[in-house]
Amino acid sequence: MTIKAPRGTNDILPPASFKWNYIEKHAHEICRRYNYQEIRTPIFEHTELFARGIGEATDIVQKEMYTFTDKSDRSITLRPEGTAPVARAFLEHKLYGKALPKKFFYFGPMFRYERPQAGRYRQFHQFGVEVIGSDAPDVDVEIITLGIDFIEEFGFEDYYVEINSIGCPECRPSYLEELKTYLAGKEELCENCQERLKTNPLRVLDCKSPVCQEIVSEAPVITDYLCPDCQENFSQVKQGLEKLKLDFKEVPTLVRGLDYYTNTVFEVKSDELGAQDAIFSGGRYNGLLEEIGDRDIPATGFALGLERLEILLEEAAREFGDDLQVYITTIGEEAEAESLDILHRLRQAGYSADRDYGGRSVGSQMKDADRKNSRYCLIIGSEELKAGEVNLRDMKSGEEESVPLDGILEQMSKVFEPEP
Repeated sequence: MTIKAPRGTNDILPPASFKWNYIEKHAHEICRRYNYQEIRTPIFEHTELFARGIGEATDIVQKEMYTFTDKSDRSITLRPEGTAPVARAFLEHKLYGKALPKKFFYFGPMFRYERPQAGRYRQFHQFGVEVIGSDAPDVDVEIITLGIDFIEEFGFEDYYVEINSIGCPECRPSYLEELKTYLAGKEELCENCQERLKTNPLRVLDCKSPVCQEIVSEAPVITDYLCPDCQENFSQVKQGLEKLKLDFKEVPTLVRGLDYYTNTVFEVKSDELGAQDAIFSGGRYNGLLEEIGDRDIPATGFALGLERLEILLEEAAREFGDDLQVYITTIGEEAEAESLDILHRLRQAGYSADRDYGGRSVGSQMKDADRKNSRYCLIIGSEELKAGEVNLRDMKSGEEESVPLDGILEQMSKVFEPEP
C-alpha cells in the first residue's frame, strides 16, 4: 500500500516552492523597511500556553488543537497560531527589560484539526508580525499598512479593509450583558451559537450561518458601549488610516476567534477567496502577556495565511523568478570535463546554472534546457574548445554568438545582473 501525506497537509514541490521562496523574500524585505526583526519559536509548546492565552472556550482550544502527552507525561500541543508563542518568548527572555516596543515577524507551519478546503489546511503556514510594548493607535495603523504594502508588492489590489473595536475588560462586560439579553430565547441560533451564548457570546457575532447573521444584524452594536478611552483609541486608529488614504469599512459584528483580543480588530479580505475570504487579520491583544505571565504589556499584530496568498497570486497570474539563467550543453567527453569548471565559475559569480549529467544527445540536452526554462544555453564541443570559445544561444530569440572561453562571465554580466 502506498503511504500518502495525511489529509489536510500538502507537499510543496517545485515549481511551487520557488513561489514560496519568492513570497518569503518579499516579506523579509517589507519587514526590513519597517524595522521588524525575525523571531523563531518552537513548533510545539506546553498546552497551557494556548489554553490560557487563546481561551478555554474557543473553538481552537476545544476542537481544533493537536494535543498529545509526551513520554514525561506532559501535555504538548502543536502550535495552532503564532502570537502566544511570541508573547511567551518575549516574557521568558525578559525582553521587556530592553527598549520598547519590540517588533517581530515570523514564518512557520501551524496546525489545526479543521475540515480541509481551499486555502485552509490542517497544516498551514503563516507570516505574522507582532509589536509588543506600545499601546499607541499609530502602531495598529502601522501593522495594517505593513500587511497592505506586502500584498501590493505582488501587484494585488483587489482587497478591502474591515475594522472594529471590541473594547477592553472595563467596558466589554456591559456590552456582553446587553448582547446576551438580546440573544436570549433566539432558538433559531445554530447549535454552535447556542453553546457560544453560554461560553463566549461575542463569537455569535462572527457566525457564518445566514440565520445567525440575520439575527445579529439587529443586535446591539459594541462600539456604542465603548468607554471614553476605547472610543478615543478607535477614533485615532481611523484617523491614522484616513491620513494614509487607506479605505476601510467599520463592521460592528467583526470579532476575532481568540479571547486575547482587545480594542482594534481588523481583517483585510478579498472576494476571490470565496467563503474563507480573509487574506490577513489581527488586532490588539493588550491582556495576553498578563494572562500567560506576570507583565501587563500592550501588544498588537496580524497573521497572514501563505496558502491563501498563493491562491490570490494564481488568480492574478503572477510570474515568479524561478527560471534557470544558463544551461551548459556539451558535445563529447572533453567538453563535459571542461563544463565542470565553467559551471562552477558561473555559480560562484551568482548565476543559476545547470548541465546534463546523463550523457544525453545534444537534442535531448536542448529539450532539457527548455524544460528548465533556461534563458541562455552555452554550447561546448571539441571544435569550440580548440578555438578557445563557446557558443551562447538566446533561448527566446534563437540567436547564437561565439564568446571567448575566458570571457563568459564578462558576457553574462552584460546580459543580466547575477543574483546576490
